[in-house]
Amino acid sequence: MTTVEPRPAARHPAGARTLPVDAECWPDVAAVPRASWPVRAVTASVLERALRRLPLRVRFADGTTLGLGGPLIEVRDPKAFYARIGTRGLIGFGESYMAGEWDAPDLVGALTVLAAHMADLIPSRLQRLRGLWAQRQPHAQRNTPDGSRSNISRHYDLSNDLFAVFLDETLSYSSAVFRGFPVDWSLLAAAQHRKIDRLLDLAGVSEGTRLLEIGTGWGELALRAAARGAQVTSLTLSREQRELALDRVRLAGYADRVSIDLRDYRDARGTYDAVVSVEMIEAVGAEFWPVYFRNLDQRLAPGGRVALQAITMPHERMLAARDTHTWIQKYIFPGGLIPSTEAIEETARDHTGLLVAARDGFGVHYAETLRLWRERFTDRADDVAALGFDATFRRLWTFYLAYSEAGFRSGYLDVQQYLFTKEAAAR
Repeated sequence: MTTVEPRPAARHPAGARTLPVDAECWPDVAAVPRASWPVRAVTASVLERALRRLPLRVRFADGTTLGLGGPLIEVRDPKAFYARIGTRGLIGFGESYMAGEWDAPDLVGALTVLAAHMADLIPSRLQRLRGLWAQRQPHAQRNTPDGSRSNISRHYDLSNDLFAVFLDETLSYSSAVFRGFPVDWSLLAAAQHRKIDRLLDLAGVSEGTRLLEIGTGWGELALRAAARGAQVTSLTLSREQRELALDRVRLAGYADRVSIDLRDYRDARGTYDAVVSVEMIEAVGAEFWPVYFRNLDQRLAPGGRVALQAITMPHERMLAARDTHTWIQKYIFPGGLIPSTEAIEETARDHTGLLVAARDGFGVHYAETLRLWRERFTDRADDVAALGFDATFRRLWTFYLAYSEAGFRSGYLDVQQYLFTKEAAAR
């Protein structure tokens, strides 16, 4: 378990209504970046022009209000807010929230408005200059075999206990599939099983199926596949996840049917009747998508089936984001990139013999899944603190869950279940 030790807190200038931040743990949050007056002025001018035409209310510390009405954003420290955004873009926007320089009573509502207008918030003439100011992805976060281990560990090895705070008893960390709406917490575990069963059905998993799972999570899909009589090989790079998943497999009595290997997907061996991978492609990185799909193809026996669940974003937004460093990459998923449906299908077509047989999008289900996780995380904040995670971390994760939920509610993000098939060998 990774804990956050208390250290002397850094604060903002006197009078700014912001939060104490541990400067050693969170250096880029504790310190407001240096920004010249022209940078702050231009940033303020561009943002204020954009905010005036949005269905938001943005209230500044001096009482000035912008927007057409809607969810409230309170900017407590405008100078720091503009300095961060002017120097770090959306990374600065997220760090400003982590520092308490702005807040929103309905955070998801405010972020949903912003996500819905993501493509036109910044004037097109300035967007064309994105390459001049946007931060580039750190070379160290490339998803090479060594880089992938480090990137995965930074998220999934935080603490099994942390994830257990807000996930249901299935420990499923991907979109559920509900029967209908509205939903509440009591329905989440069954909805996660419904998602898993749909994927196993797509892949044709039954008695005797040789199944490869790329991305173990905490083992729930492997358990349900084993219950169908499948022989499961599951791959993960997370030591914490593997340890708990193995315990769950032994407890369920499926140790003879399930093996969980600490192994990169590039090192998989053998052939399988079916391959399933749930929200793993987002951690692969665009550079390695062809490698990932070639490995799916190589591991799949002729006549086999691949069931893939993937978060997606619009193609043009993916192209704009693929080479830049984002807040999510910096603090949540280093090295990650959400693909578009076009990118997935073009990569499979150009680098494999896999054929797209079906695709089903269900983004609204992810929005509700995230709402339940976010509410649970918020309600159990004291449990998170008891695990050693400080207030800045809790604010970071609240923003992450709300930011993600807003992406699905606005339609900026979607989630797909794909079925890929491979032609049987000619006789």
